[in-house]
Amino acid sequence: MVQVSDIHFGGEHPQAVEAAVECIHAARPDLVIGAGDLTKDGAQVEFDAARAWFERLPRPQLLAPGNHDSPFKGPVEVFERLFMPWRRYEARFGEPDGLAFRDERAAVFTLNSARGAQIRWNWSKGAVSRFQTRAVARRLAAEPPGRLKVVVCHHPLIEMMGGPMTAKVRGGQAAALAFANAGADLVLTGHIHAPFVHAYPYAGGCTQAVGSGTLSVRERGVPPSFNIIEADEAEMRITAMAFERTGFVVWRTWAVNRRPNCKTEDP
Repeated sequence: MVQVSDIHFGGEHPQAVEAAVECIHAARPDLVIGAGDLTKDGAQVEFDAARAWFERLPRPQLLAPGNHDSPFKGPVEVFERLFMPWRRYEARFGEPDGLAFRDERAAVFTLNSARGAQIRWNWSKGAVSRFQTRAVARRLAAEPPGRLKVVVCHHPLIEMMGGPMTAKVRGGQAAALAFANAGADLVLTGHIHAPFVHAYPYAGGCTQAVGSGTLSVRERGVPPSFNIIEADEAEMRITAMAFERTGFVVWRTWAVNRRPNCKTEDP
């Protein structure tokens, strides 16, 4: 699998975005995952650019929106954000929540953690409803043992220690606990603009939170990057690919054990 997020078309890194197309094709992924913030301001032209870029990438693809994928600049945009927050996203990419990909090896489910508006000052932060949590947990639990189980959303459900920014997801810890108990192997997110891997402190530490970097100019201490994820019966390997000068190079790698060979006691 390839995991991209935070491309922020309208503020993308042009050279990195172009080089990523070739690098992603070379990886020959079974699935391309987009973990939100495809645009900078949710503008029509930005969505058109995002769609054109994803059309150049391998298929199948599975995408979820981020907080920047709802328009907010201008009175018309604010109206849309309040009452039709995902209209522009849906026109290019389909349903913003509850999508799935399955093959004989993996089951991947999307969750929209972004909100057009919230009863708090910072609408960019995430939220997961109890309904969403229950729906995804049921789907995870219904998958057969041995199949890689993956959740995709934009905001990290549990904060990354020492990260460059916060997600402050309402309902995030409850969702993380439910997904871990339901057997999730990976929860793939964006938002932070820096790659990371860490285990949830639930269900034996067998669920790994995996964040991908940005392909925009909004870098936060890490060059433009995306993740390549591989898995076999024993372990999962995450490689963060970072842009240097004219192409992508390996920036960091992680290897973590899969169930039942992960930790057997909660940290």
